[in-house]
Amino acid sequence: MLVLILLLIVLLMAGVGFTLHFLWIVAAVLFVLWLAGFVLGRGTGGRHRFYRW
Repeated sequence: MLVLILLLIVLLMAGVGFTLHFLWIVAAVLFVLWLAGFVLGRGTGGRHRFYRW
């Protein structure tokens, strides 16, 4: 029974580690897209209107 609980904990930690790694990759990609939009949006007109809110 103890081995089964330890195995479940190990699988849970591996799943959490994979999820966090995947979220870091998504965050980096979104940051690059945001930065590109921020830089490319500078050339349109005098006021910077990258954000709509």
